[in-house]
Amino acid sequence: MKVTVVGAGAVGATCADNIARAELAEELVLLDIKEGLAEGKAQDMMQTAALLGFDTRITGSTNDYSKTAGSDVVVITSGLPRKPGMTREELIGTNAGIVRTVCENILKYSPNAIIIVISNPMDTMTYLALTATGLPKNRIIGMGGTLDSARFKYQLSQHLGCSPADLNAVVVGGHGDTTMIPLIRLATWNSVPVTQYLSEEKQKQIVADTMVGGATLTKLIGTSAWYAPGAAGAALVESIVRDQKKLFTCCVSLNGEYGQKDICLGVPVTIGKNGWEKILDFGLNAEEQALFNKSADAVRNMNDVLKTL
Repeated sequence: MKVTVVGAGAVGATCADNIARAELAEELVLLDIKEGLAEGKAQDMMQTAALLGFDTRITGSTNDYSKTAGSDVVVITSGLPRKPGMTREELIGTNAGIVRTVCENILKYSPNAIIIVISNPMDTMTYLALTATGLPKNRIIGMGGTLDSARFKYQLSQHLGCSPADLNAVVVGGHGDTTMIPLIRLATWNSVPVTQYLSEEKQKQIVADTMVGGATLTKLIGTSAWYAPGAAGAALVESIVRDQKKLFTCCVSLNGEYGQKDICLGVPVTIGKNGWEKILDFGLNAEEQALFNKSADAVRNMNDVLKTL
């Protein structure tokens, strides 16, 4: 098993570190355009192997895609990160060119790879990866909803005073501060609806705090978060390489599911050795479906920007 992470910045390096620690691949390649960055971080991680006890071989490369040849899974984190006050959408012009180039280079050497997109604006970058590569739709996966759902569980756990591991809670829709939809109606604490324990006011607060989870961290840190995004990417890699069939919210191509077509948007999917393998219908009520449609409209408007580039 060979995995490549493109982009050795904070998110990419954290994702690679998680992959190595869990021994999800025999070989892990970290690639970056900045001279020496990927090589240095790969060497730094390899020097933890004796301390942490993993056997994954990590190598770094400065823009030499031949080193990525034969990759089974490729995680794309390349692109500019957000700065305080910046939306994910404002990154589209620069990051679209980067993601398109990365996809072209990856497929030269790994035509059978499954691609996980983390770069922002993630929904549009996932759509770009799908349309630019012509790959089967199940091999293009946007990570965003996996991260958003983890942030949703964090917010719920803080208010309920419970372990996030005991919660089932998902966020669907776009990976944006105004487009994501935390499905609090369906969230459960060990099978019991969380709405039984939270007032209407608290529920609204949790939903609102989840939606601005990324922006809150960007304001505090001064740039995009990386621990949770990196871990979310690694979790998807694990479900693929170990064929776990785990259920995640991921940005995938829709063809009538949830009432949408010709768009990549966050919905519940099973992730296994073939990429995303099945979309689950969660039976949205009228209010949730209306929000999903509104989210799709916003993402579609972002996708239209690609035509002008």
